Amino acid sequence: MKKIYLLLVVVISAVGCGKPKTEVIQGKIERGQIGIVSKIPGKIIEIRIQEGDFVKKGDTLAILDIPEVDAKKSQAEGAVQSAKAQYDMTLKGATDNQLKQLEAKQKALKEQYELAQKSINRLSNMLKDSLVSQQMYDEAFAKYQGAQSQYLAVQAEISDVKYGARIEQQKMAFGQQERALGALQEVSVADSERYIIAPQDMTVESITLKAGELALPGYTLISGTISESTYFRFTIPESQLSKVQKGQEVTVNIVYNKSQVKGKVISVKALGAYANIATAYPDYEIQESLFEIKISPVDISQTKDLFAKTTVTLELLK
Repeated sequence: MKKIYLLLVVVISAVGCGKPKTEVIQGKIERGQIGIVSKIPGKIIEIRIQEGDFVKKGDTLAILDIPEVDAKKSQAEGAVQSAKAQYDMTLKGATDNQLKQLEAKQKALKEQYELAQKSINRLSNMLKDSLVSQQMYDEAFAKYQGAQSQYLAVQAEISDVKYGARIEQQKMAFGQQERALGALQEVSVADSERYIIAPQDMTVESITLKAGELALPGYTLISGTISESTYFRFTIPESQLSKVQKGQEVTVNIVYNKSQVKGKVISVKALGAYANIATAYPDYEIQESLFEIKISPVDISQTKDLFAKTTVTLELLK
């Protein structure tokens, strides 16, 4: 009987000694943060989301009123229409109405030119007989040359619109059209900035401004957490570093809902002197370095409803 009792004590002791001793450390649930800013100043006229909303990439979150951009867009659109009409005219010629106006102008200038021509011919004969001064003749001749130049210019203009402008004029008009289109595109890009768009799937955490307030460039309007970016963060001293390896599979305990999530260690890195320590009151010597452990869940869907910044625990072998 004494031998049996002794054997039981030995077996119990062996079983007790075979269970590894562990140490529990605390950490936090973390998610990637994102801040959304305006690129141009404008007054907020509409906010389409509320704190706590889940939004998809491309969703419109808010709309700004930007009067300066509206004015520039109208000007740019007008400049494009004008430049396009000018370029089309160099290719196809003028419209019937434009041609009639030019022909009427040509008729008036022709009459002025013929009148100046008769006048200079008469004064030329009178100058030979010394009936007029040289100065009077020179003044009349200058008027004759001016009338001739204007008449020849309108003839060339009519020829251009009838038979098409020269290649150089077409290239110049085309360049003006391209510059106008470029200016319109630039304004259109600025106009699109009035819409505050979600850059990726996210949960809205805070909205810093209200409708009617002024949004400034670079100022965070909306902040949130990135979906499917949950991870667990722990802080350990270097004396425990040998117990954790990158790629190691672990079980993380969620304290507030008493659940467990399988995870894998994705990074181990040293922390600076003023680092954000995740583990509450970590047991380490003052001269020891601290290391941050990041653990990614194996199944990210298990973490979608977990609250960030809540406490989790991890068991490490002693």
